[in-house]
Amino acid sequence: MPSAADLLAIGLTLKLAACTTGLLLLLSPPLAWWLARSRHWARPVVEALVALPLVLPPTVLGFYLLLAFSPDTGLGQGWQRLFDSQLAFSFSGLLIASLIYSLPFVVQPLTSAFVNLGDRELEAAATLGLGPVERFMRIVLPMTLPSFVMAAALGFAHTLGEFGVVLMIGGNIPGETQVLSIALFDHVEAQDYGNAHLLAAGLLGVAMTVLVLVYGVLQRRQRRLLAC
Repeated sequence: MPSAADLLAIGLTLKLAACTTGLLLLLSPPLAWWLARSRHWARPVVEALVALPLVLPPTVLGFYLLLAFSPDTGLGQGWQRLFDSQLAFSFSGLLIASLIYSLPFVVQPLTSAFVNLGDRELEAAATLGLGPVERFMRIVLPMTLPSFVMAAALGFAHTLGEFGVVLMIGGNIPGETQVLSIALFDHVEAQDYGNAHLLAAGLLGVAMTVLVLVYGVLQRRQRRLLAC
C-alpha cells in the first residue's frame, strides 16, 4: 500500500493535472483559433513559442522559470505583494509552470481542428445574426468536440508525468510541491523498488486508461460520421 507521503503526492498530482487541464481548456481555444485563422506576420513566432516546450529540455525551461519567479524579479515581487506568498517553491508556481509546459499539447490539436473547419457553416450563422461567441458555442465547439477531448486528455496525461520542470520550480516539499514523479524518483534513489514499482505502475495505468478512453470515443464518433 502507498505510504501517507505517497498518497499526498498522488492527490497533489491529480490536483495539479486537473487545474492545469481546466485552465488550458479555457485559455487555449482563443489562441488556437488565432493561430488557425490569422495571417499576421507574427504568427510563426507565436507558433514557435507555443511549441518550444516540445523541444526544450524541461530543466532548461524550469531553470528560466525559476529565475523569473524569484523574489528579486518584478513578477516574483508583484506576486508577493498581491498574495503574500512566494511564487517559487509553491503550488501556484507549479501550476504556472505546468500551464506553460503543457500548452502545446492542448493548443496544437485545437489548432489542427480549427484549420480543417469549413467556413460555410460559420458564414451561414453570421448571416443569421449570430455573434462570434454564439457561433463558437453552437457550431465550432460541437464540430470540433473530439479535438477538445483529445486536447484535454493529452494535457492531463502530460501533466501527470512532469518531472524536470516541477522539480526545478517546486523542489521536493512533501504535501506542497512533491508530485508523483518526484516521489517515484525518491523511492528509486532509496532503492525502495517495491514502492517505486507501485507508483510507476499506477502512472502507467492511468495514462494508458486515459488514452484508450479517448481513442475509443474518437473511433465511435468517426463511425457515426461515416454512417451518416
